[in-house]
Amino acid sequence: MCLAIPGKVLEIDRSATPLMGTVSFGGVEKRICLEWLPEVVPGEYVIVHVGFAISKMDEEEAMQTLQILREAGELWDESERRGQRQDVPPGAPPSDPS
Repeated sequence: MCLAIPGKVLEIDRSATPLMGTVSFGGVEKRICLEWLPEVVPGEYVIVHVGFAISKMDEEEAMQTLQILREAGELWDESERRGQRQDVPPGAPPSDPS
């Protein structure tokens, strides 16, 4: 499964080839390729997949998506604590609960 995550463009390095910028994902900042979105400006939100900004997104939609991802992460963590995760293949060693 592939997942693209919304992030906020903080700064753009227009001297870089390819075009690069710093994008914040809820406080975690990463250097991302912006080459496919040369019109993007700081403050806008982009969808990022494997280090490449692939489309722009409005702030409201980005906030909704990030909230859904946070909730999914909380559900994932809770099911892992209870030993109920369904994604672990049969015979795999149990995860360390600590």
